[in-house]
Amino acid sequence: MTATTLLFRDDAYATSCEARVLATTPEGGVILDRTVFYAQGGGQPGDVGALVRANGDRLAITNTVYGADRSQVVHLVGMEAASLFEEGETVEVQLDWPRRLKRMRVHTALHLLSVVLPYPVTGGSIGEGDGRLDFDIPDAGLDKAEITDRLNALIQRDAPVTDRWITDEELDANPGLVKTMSVKPPRGSGRVRLVEIEGIDLQPCGGTHVRRTGEIGTVAVTDIEKKGKQNRRVRMSLVD
Repeated sequence: MTATTLLFRDDAYATSCEARVLATTPEGGVILDRTVFYAQGGGQPGDVGALVRANGDRLAITNTVYGADRSQVVHLVGMEAASLFEEGETVEVQLDWPRRLKRMRVHTALHLLSVVLPYPVTGGSIGEGDGRLDFDIPDAGLDKAEITDRLNALIQRDAPVTDRWITDEELDANPGLVKTMSVKPPRGSGRVRLVEIEGIDLQPCGGTHVRRTGEIGTVAVTDIEKKGKQNRRVRMSLVD
C-alpha cells in the first residue's frame, strides 16, 4: 500500500500541490499520493479546501482524516463526488489557507499556554480562531487577565518555531517532554516529531505551526471553567 506523502510536515505554509489519485473510499473519500492537507488528529481539525480535476471541475473537501492504518490521508468530498475520480488521475489540491492559518496561530499559542500553566494537560482542541486546554490543577485561583498578559509577553518575544525528529527510544529516555495525558505523541514509525519554540518550549507534536510566535498576534484568555475536582478548562482566542 502506497503511503501518502505529508507535505505539510516539511512546509506548513504550502497552500496547494499536484497529486495523483491512489484510490477512493466507500465513505466518499479520495486518497492521494501526496497532500498539503493536515489530517484530523491531536486536537487539530482536518483541513478543508478543494480538489480540482484536469477538466476544471472543483470538488469541495469537507474534512481530511487518516485511513485505517494511518499511512494514507483521506480527503472527504462525498460519495457522489468521489465516484468521479479515477485511479491514477492527476488533481490539484487547494487548501483553505485563511482557515488553516488561524488554526496554526491557535495551535502555537496553546503550546505557549502550556508553558504559562506548567501542569499536566488532560485534553485540548483547536477551533476557528480559538482553542482550549484542560489542565490537571489541584488548586484553582487562576486569573484570566494575568494568564493573558503572560501569554502575550511570550508571543511578543517573536521566538522562532522549528521542528526536528528524535527516535522512540530518545523519547522514552526523556518522558518529561510529554505534557499531554490524553493525547499521546504520534509514534510507531520509529521516530517522533518535536516542535521547539526557541528558548521557551519543546514537546512532541504532529500538528502545524507558525514560523515565529509573533505571527500569532494578540490573544485573550476568554474563560476558565471547572470541569472536575482537579480539572480546569482554559479557553483562549485570537483577538483579531
